[in-house]
Order: sequence, then C-alpha cells, then structure tokens
Amino acid sequence: MPKGLDNEFLAQLKRKNDIVEVIGSYISLDRKGTNYWACCPFHHEKTPSFSVNSIDQYYHCFGCGASGDVISFVREIESIDFIDAVKILAERIHLPMPDMNLDSERTLEQKRKRDEVLKILNVCAHFYLDNLNSGKADAHIQYILDRKLSPPTVRRFGLGASLDFKTLPQFLLDQGFRRDDILESGAVTASEKGRLVDAQGGRLIFPIINAFDDVIAFGGRVLEKTDFAKYKNTKETIVFNKSKTLYNVNLVKKQKKASGLKNLVMTEGYMDTISLWQEGFHNVVASMGTALTKEQARLAKRYADDVLISYDGDFAGQKGAIRGLEILRDEGVNVRVVALPEGLDPDDVVKRYGSEGYQKCLDEAMPLIDFKLDVLGRQYDLTKTEEKREYIREALKVIREADSESVREDLLKALRDRTGMTFESLRRDLDHAPAMPAGHEEAEPVRREDGADRNVKASRFILASILFHAKYARNFDLSGVKFDDPVHNIIAEYIIGRKNRGENIRASDLFEIFDENTPELSAILDLSIGDAFSTAESERYFDGCVKTLMRQQIERELNELSAKCDAETELAKKKQYTRRILELTVKLKNL
Repeated sequence: MPKGLDNEFLAQLKRKNDIVEVIGSYISLDRKGTNYWACCPFHHEKTPSFSVNSIDQYYHCFGCGASGDVISFVREIESIDFIDAVKILAERIHLPMPDMNLDSERTLEQKRKRDEVLKILNVCAHFYLDNLNSGKADAHIQYILDRKLSPPTVRRFGLGASLDFKTLPQFLLDQGFRRDDILESGAVTASEKGRLVDAQGGRLIFPIINAFDDVIAFGGRVLEKTDFAKYKNTKETIVFNKSKTLYNVNLVKKQKKASGLKNLVMTEGYMDTISLWQEGFHNVVASMGTALTKEQARLAKRYADDVLISYDGDFAGQKGAIRGLEILRDEGVNVRVVALPEGLDPDDVVKRYGSEGYQKCLDEAMPLIDFKLDVLGRQYDLTKTEEKREYIREALKVIREADSESVREDLLKALRDRTGMTFESLRRDLDHAPAMPAGHEEAEPVRREDGADRNVKASRFILASILFHAKYARNFDLSGVKFDDPVHNIIAEYIIGRKNRGENIRASDLFEIFDENTPELSAILDLSIGDAFSTAESERYFDGCVKTLMRQQIERELNELSAKCDAETELAKKKQYTRRILELTVKLKNL
C-alpha cells in the first residue's frame, strides 16, 4: 500500500463502495441467495462461475481463480494501477484523496510525466478546436460540410484543425511545457534537424478520448490528395496504446450508464463512428483499423455481451472482419457481422439510405459461421467444376464447426441450394470432412483441481470452514493447529487475532494481507461454493480434516522422538523419550 493511504481511509473507501454495485456497473449480475453470479470478465466461459459475495465484500471466480476486493476488481477491469483504482472509487463516493507521499523518485517522476502528458494533450485539443473556429480553417470546414456533420456533432467529438506544422510546437513551448514532455505526448515530433513539428500538421483532428474523458492521442485526416496515409494516429505513448483503445468509448460509457446498451456496434474508423452517432446509433465504437486485438475485445465486452462488427462493404473489409469475430468469440462475446452493400462503408449507408437503411443491415447481421461461408463463396467461380469442388471441400470444413446438428443441417441445405449437389451426398462428405482447426473452445471448469495432497486439502477445509462461518467450526480453537504452508499459518494468525479481539472474521480482509493472485488463498476461496459448510457431511469431513492434521503432527513428533531416543546414551533421558513415544502412540491409535 503506498504511503499516504492509511488503513482508515481504505476501510472507509471500501465500506462506502459496495462491491455488488461497483461490479454491477461493469457486468450483469444475477442474484442467487446472498451471492451474485456472472460469467467471469477475466476469462472466457459459457456457464457463470464468477461469484460476488455481498456479505464479505469480495469476488471470486471458481473457474480461473481470479479474486479480490472492490479495489482489485477496478484495477483489473480497467487495467490500471492501485492508486488509479483508488482514485476512481474515491471519486465515485466523493471522498477526498489524502495527500500522497509516493514511494520513490522514479514513481513520482512517472506520475509527473503522465500528468504532464495528459495536460499537454488537453491543451492541444483546445488549440486545434480554436483553430477550427478561427476563420483560417476553410479546407477543414469544407470537409466537415461535405461529410454533412452538424455543429453539435462536431462539438460532441471535439473535432479540430491543424493549420500547419509549426504553430502547435511553438504554442506549447510558449505555455511553458518542457521540450521532452512535449515530445513524450506524441502530438509533436522532431524532424531530422531536431526541429519540433506538429505530428498531425495540416490535418482534420479527431481527439482520441479514453473512458475517463482524458484526451490520450489524436487521429488526423489529410484534406487533399497526397502520398501520405489518409488517416494516421499519433504515436503510442505513456498514456496511449492503440491495441488497448476503442474510439468513442467515452461516449459509449456515458450511454451505458444513462440507459444501458443492448449491443455494441464496432466500425473501422472515426468518420463511420461519428456519422452513425449523428444518426442516433449511440452504441458505436471504432477499432481504428481492422486488426482487432484481444485487449480491444475485452474492452468491448465491458460494455456489451453482443457486438456487431460493421466494417467496410468491400470484399477486403468483409474478409478482414473474420479474424475480429474470432477474437471476440474467444473472449466470450456474442458476435455477428453486418453485411453492407459492396463498396459502401457505414457512413455511405446512412447517407444514402438513412438510419432505417443501416438499421436494416444491423437486423440482418450474420453469425460468424454463416459469414465465413458467405466470404468463402466469393472466392470461387462455381461455374467451373474444379473451383466448385474446392469450394465444397472448404465449406464442409466450416460447417463442421457448427455446435449443433440443426445448424449443420440448415447450412448443408444452403450449400445444396448454392451448388446443386444433393443433401445426402453433402451429408456423407461432411461426416468424413476434416474440421477447421478451431482452438477456441475450452472445457468449462466447475472447480479447479490442483492435485494437492490430503494434508493440504484438510488445512484448506478447516480454514475455509472458519472463514465462512460454518456452525460446527465456530468454537474451534486454531491455536493448537500447526500448518505446513506459510499462507495457511498467516490466515490462522488473522483468525486467532480477530477472535481474541472479539472482531468479525471477513474473507475480504485477506486481500489486505495477500496479493489477490496468491494460489493458496484462491484454493481456499474455491471451497465456498454451494452448501459446502452447511451439511452433516461437511461437519463429518471437518472432523476428519482435524484428525488428519493431528495425525500428521503426532507422526512427525514420533519420528523426531524416535531419532532422538536412538541417539541418546543417557538412560534417564532415553526413558523420558520412551514414555512420550508411548503416550503419542496411544493418542495416534485413538484417532
């Protein structure tokens, strides 16, 4: 815990941020008894194994083992550090942050640099906006008019104008920013001669804003024909990683909080997103290119379980969507592809056919397997015998991926209609066709098994029974129990200390002692599922676990005493050892 964040502040922070409310703002939770359940946001699964304990205020996934308190969850789901997670939670309940005394000069410098970069980017955004309204950006204004963007839309997305390559760097220097911080922001680069130049010189500017409303980068579009790329982003920096960013996520986050999201539409670029938003589609983001990443897929999943990929209608764009679909599918998202008219992008569709026309495209979006077959069919000339046969072979491989017989039958009928082959012959070929290498599905774990030995399992169950308030374990005295695992001993010390002070035992307190990724802590939390501590069988098992550890302790002491007795030459001490060995042997027999 960083200096400046005392225990009382953190206790107040967690007390006022109910973990169910916080996690429920990111994912849908289903209440069952005192716990809430969902599919885990940290790994792909079809059956919910992610549990939120409303009483003890912690979460735990019985599938992957992810666990922690409310701070841990925000840190993991937002991919941020401890301090930023605390800041988010403090802002949520309007709790003032204490003065921070950070641990090292390096940490302090990193924080200063990040804050300074964000400040520079914010200043740049206002600079570009002022340029757009200065009366000197005729070409930029004309482009906006040609794309039929309204003034409210332009303001909503903070569009701006770069007029040249020189004025922004000089403006930032005049504002007192340091040269190295200006370069660190990515908004400015250095020429071969060392001169500072606007990285987006002469372009129409699209601020890229994260989920916390920070400007983290800029996209720019050229306004005339050139050999340069039509669109480009500023470089990756301390605050901007393209692979972890979705354009317009800030407005989507607001939309979800205001009225929820049924699904998420993902486009390729800025203009598609802005045009769709202007037409009333406020659930749209852009991947800023067709190369969708796992990080972007996970970010999308935070806002909706259903994602519609709406890339350009040209064949290359549609083909490029397949990999994005597979990445989203791997992250447990329900994905479909929006098939657009050939040669049109989403912006073209809404301008030509209006919002109703685009909505029709959304309504007709295809599942992955149907889309794969559609794209595959465009690669072959079915009037040519060899190409038709090759198409059938490849199509059957795709059809074998279907997860039900009814879907396979439906797809086979479509293939029959397209090729003129009989259904029966296609069915026979399907039964012998090799499957496409999927590598996506994973067995759904109910509870992880790590092959722990009997004594370790006994230790876990004893500690779990006490942590989760089993009636039969309420008066059990842990002080006489010795554990081999240091994690078990620390948990036992926590329990004994709380009992001695007359304080409640809460499993969530352990996340202040251990890292949430501690395997043994996760293994103990795994035992809390269902009625693990409320049956007669569990009470008998608890007694058996206690005897197992007692037997282990006695056998260990017997071995030590036997060795000492064999080595002892003094008769009196030898008799003393022998008496103790007999006592322990009787005790062991009685167990």
